[in-house]
Amino acid sequence: MKLATPFAVLAIAASLAAGTALAKDTITVGVTPGAHEEILEEVQKLAREQGLDVEIATFSDYVVPNQALNDGDLDLNSFQHVPYLDNQVADRGYDLKAVGKTIITPMGIYSNKVESVDDIPENSRVAIPNDPTNGGRALLLLQAKGVIKLADGARLKATPLDIVENPKNIEILELDAAQLPRVLNDVSVAAINTNYALDAGFNPIEDSIAIESPDSPYANVIVARTEDADADWVKQFVEIYQSDEIRNFIENTYGGAVVPVF
Repeated sequence: MKLATPFAVLAIAASLAAGTALAKDTITVGVTPGAHEEILEEVQKLAREQGLDVEIATFSDYVVPNQALNDGDLDLNSFQHVPYLDNQVADRGYDLKAVGKTIITPMGIYSNKVESVDDIPENSRVAIPNDPTNGGRALLLLQAKGVIKLADGARLKATPLDIVENPKNIEILELDAAQLPRVLNDVSVAAINTNYALDAGFNPIEDSIAIESPDSPYANVIVARTEDADADWVKQFVEIYQSDEIRNFIENTYGGAVVPVF
């Protein structure tokens, strides 16, 4: 019998290790409530037919799902756009990577008090998300609708400090994104992410008084730990998510309020 050389033993061990990593048949995916969760439930059904068991973990905020993924408590997450991911990686040192595009959920401006952004009263309060990227996104939307003007060069990471023109002297309130639908009686308007708007029972197309352009740079993505980005089970999950069946579900369910970008 011919004995394996040390190099052969190492190669076999590496191959076995890689095979174990690629042989996952159960994965846990983190999402936020609303469209992301509803779409993943459809992905879960389709994945089961292909021998992949998808467990869904639902989080009520934007902070924990990346921490949980980075720590190994999740295998993937699907809830965030690219600027938010980039900001989290830069600020927190996460070793995470986008592995596939999913949807765009246009941010809308909502109100229980006015029917147009032109009717926002002077000295009133306007609520936006308190995380850096979604806060900047809300300010850019307010600028696009003529409510404020930001300093030149203030882009995706704009903050209230970048406001250089505020003709109605509005007060910007920075609040947790999930809480924004609940404060509409206390503010003039609020800029709300579509997933939270849908979860609160709003139709973004019909109920918002202004909405982001569909060519927004805020495409949402499936995210993995960098070490898993090329694993077969990740590729299988992305392929299932980006299938015609899931595209049809999104288009038929949300009527343009949620747009597939794959």
